[in-house]
Amino acid sequence: MRELTRIDTHQHVLPPFYARQLRRRGIRPGGVQVPSWSRRAVLRMMDRNGIRVGMLSVSDPGARLGGGALARRTARDLNEYLASLVDEQPDRFGFFATLTLPDVEGALEELGYACDELHADGVVLLANAAGRYLGDPLFTPLLAELDRRGTTVFVHPGTLPAEPVPRVPASTVDYLLDTSRTAVDLILSGALERFPGIKFILAHGGGFVPYSAYRILLTMIAQEPGHRRFLVALRQEHAKRKKLQVFRKFYWDTALTASPAALPSLFEVADLRNITFGTDWPFAPRPAVSFVTRELDRYAMPEWLREAIDHDNALRLFTRIRVLADEEGWYATPRRRERTCRNRRG
Repeated sequence: MRELTRIDTHQHVLPPFYARQLRRRGIRPGGVQVPSWSRRAVLRMMDRNGIRVGMLSVSDPGARLGGGALARRTARDLNEYLASLVDEQPDRFGFFATLTLPDVEGALEELGYACDELHADGVVLLANAAGRYLGDPLFTPLLAELDRRGTTVFVHPGTLPAEPVPRVPASTVDYLLDTSRTAVDLILSGALERFPGIKFILAHGGGFVPYSAYRILLTMIAQEPGHRRFLVALRQEHAKRKKLQVFRKFYWDTALTASPAALPSLFEVADLRNITFGTDWPFAPRPAVSFVTRELDRYAMPEWLREAIDHDNALRLFTRIRVLADEEGWYATPRRRERTCRNRRG
């Protein structure tokens, strides 16, 4: 067993009652069979991949097994189950609470219960809810409350509001597009600027966002008054850099993204203090987790950046985990590491 240093911000859980419902309804999240999950299996996976803490979340479709009261009951059952796992092993697990979007009233009620009573470490929001993306005005009351609380929000893709392509599982391409859509919607709607207290973690390295950063940049400019004058200003390097700062407001996980092709784009666009380690277990099975984790280990990067991705960046997001790490002496002082990371980036 390797040393346990990593904090996995993209780790899923399938409670038995929830997995049974998915199978009974014929739901295939991401176009794949519902995987099995057990505490024993996940701890074995974590130990083999050097993961100290797994931040648990429920993947697509979340609470959307039905509308109204059923969605609210499902969210409550899921959150209480995940909270019980954390209560039993607080040094190995944290959790993101499931909400009830597009039911905003139910989401606000569950947010209060999950954060104030269950002490959730954050919330998970699917990138779209019934075809509405997170910058939609319908969700403004929820974003305002998340902002007030300074919540960490794990943005996970959902079922794309489009017809599937035969032979192409949704998890292969559609999930990446769904995350990209909602990230761009948060930018263009102004929600990212209006609610700076929310820490959005984009799953799977942000989907296509790093690769498409300049296309998004040009779209932002095209929607501004007097954009032709600004296009001329783009020839000035400082003007371009200032506009690209919007991408540094996001956080990003490495789940299924730690490849020699994807990492350079992610490192170029993201704030290096905002990249966290992720596995996508158990939808990414053990061989896939091991393969992508080895690719991350093999990728040439400074040691300070490796430690930042493994745990330092996540410690800034999760107060309970940071306090526990300090009490148990898991790492060197996080504040010192944070200063080191900032200085090296600058």
